[in-house]
Amino acid sequence: MPGETLTAHLDAFREAALSCPLPAVVEVIGEKWAFLILRGALNGLKHFEEFQGGLGIARNILSDRLSKLVAGGILERSPDPGDGRRVIYSLTPMGEELLPVVLALRQWGEQWGYGKMKVVLADTRDRRPVRKICVLSHDGRELSLGDLTWVERESTGLRAAAE
Repeated sequence: MPGETLTAHLDAFREAALSCPLPAVVEVIGEKWAFLILRGALNGLKHFEEFQGGLGIARNILSDRLSKLVAGGILERSPDPGDGRRVIYSLTPMGEELLPVVLALRQWGEQWGYGKMKVVLADTRDRRPVRKICVLSHDGRELSLGDLTWVERESTGLRAAAE
């Protein structure tokens, strides 16, 4: 029956949603100021004053978001060797791996009319702009939504799964 199929599909979707990492990720970085701080860190900002001046963010909000990014493992705090009264905020390896996420959102925003930047991210070797972030298959083909399906990771037969 079609109703039973839909119910089974929704049950599988709900079960998969409960273990999906997206809600936890959004909790750490899914807020405007957190993204702007992350963008600042990816662009070399390291001190509280740099983030505050570069972003125009209130001190209390900045302090809260920096604490959340540190607690989430995105940034780490360390004493500034040049001035023991200051703190350096630096990206952890986990934080550095958010570069494609931030770049993909920026590229999407430019493509869909949310603004165009005068500067683009380029390869330091030849100073040419990086390519658009896209979903690639295991063999390097660019994929669109219609080319994708969910499969169980552990399955030998790669049975389709709702996620």
